[in-house]
Amino acid sequence: MTQPNSIVCDEARAMVAQGAHLVDVRMPHEFAQGALPGAINIPLQNLLAEVHQLDHEQPVILYCRSGMRSQQAAQALSLFGRSDVHDLGGIHNCG
Repeated sequence: MTQPNSIVCDEARAMVAQGAHLVDVRMPHEFAQGALPGAINIPLQNLLAEVHQLDHEQPVILYCRSGMRSQQAAQALSLFGRSDVHDLGGIHNCG
């Protein structure tokens, strides 16, 4: 099992430009209030049920409001067998 990697905003932007999935794991009403460009919204509680939306060949970058949910999501995806998972932390890390 691969541990999720922490990632900084510049690295995340470069990876998204190369096709990585940027996933906001906040609730839909939080996502509607503002999200990072290119992000899709898959709330933490739905993540494992919705993981099929994400191309298994592309890295996954996760973020939330404070970094707690993204950390949980990264760990869950790693346990689920995803090997290229990155935790951006809170949305304000890219502000």
